[in-house]
Amino acid sequence: MAKKMKPAILVTGAAGALAKQVIERLRHDNQVVAVDFRQQVDLGEGIPSYRIDFNKRVFEDLFKKYHFESVIHLGRILSSQETRMSRYNANVLGTQKLLDLSNKYGIKKVQVLSSYHVYGANAYNPALIDESAPLKGANLTMDLVDSVELENLAIIYLWRYPNLNICILRPCNIVGPGVRNSISSLLSSQFAPALAGFSPMMQFIHIDDMADAIVLANKKNESGVYNVAPQDWVAYQEALRLCGCKILPLPSIPPFFPKLITRWINARSFPPYLLEYFKYPVVIDGRTFEKKFNFTPKRSLQEIFRFYRENKHPV
Repeated sequence: MAKKMKPAILVTGAAGALAKQVIERLRHDNQVVAVDFRQQVDLGEGIPSYRIDFNKRVFEDLFKKYHFESVIHLGRILSSQETRMSRYNANVLGTQKLLDLSNKYGIKKVQVLSSYHVYGANAYNPALIDESAPLKGANLTMDLVDSVELENLAIIYLWRYPNLNICILRPCNIVGPGVRNSISSLLSSQFAPALAGFSPMMQFIHIDDMADAIVLANKKNESGVYNVAPQDWVAYQEALRLCGCKILPLPSIPPFFPKLITRWINARSFPPYLLEYFKYPVVIDGRTFEKKFNFTPKRSLQEIFRFYRENKHPV
């Protein structure tokens, strides 16, 4: 009897900690192919890995070679990375190329990782933001235009090509071991700045839980747009205290605050648009995803904060 072939899955953004977690969960039962436009990643035996620009012709060769059943698109460039034009080329034009190839080669399931940032942060946000809320992020700052356009593009393809079964995930702050985003860097600092007079409610999801959510979504054939967040939240300054950070109250004077944070967390840059997310709450409602995919986060806020309390880096 011929050996049954494992289903082939394309995972983008392979250099990121989240993609590595997802690949580790999928590799036993699937033929995972990893790609990243930044670098080629060694993921061990049995995982083909490529450094490829999605807009180059060689990207299509992977679809011809591996006959993917599904695509998990985690390769979004953050606003703190690259120039605005290079982000647009990768996030929007690259995603369009990925979706076009998925439709051309009969992909049965596509996941697109977005972010709760697309909702925008302002004083008039409702207490819980569900998936029907408008995406106001691009109206507040040009730095989020490519993120919102990426989402809008995926939504257009979701309705135009129902055969792709596109599932768009909007997670809250992803944190935990290996995560290198701005909020994780702040939580792991000995000293962390906070805007004087502001301490908005925030949500955090452990990287392990987010990887579980992506794998669950890949198994079920449910298209649509879904927030991914636990049903608990905490004020930003309280989160800092629980992580063992000493809080430095600072005036919200742009560009003073972003530049200081950049120096404090030893990052390449701190996206100025994030300033608003340290002023106003953006609390998303993740109950639809939980019900439809039978998802329950396993890692509590206490576990998340304990990790950062016990793993401080010097500043």
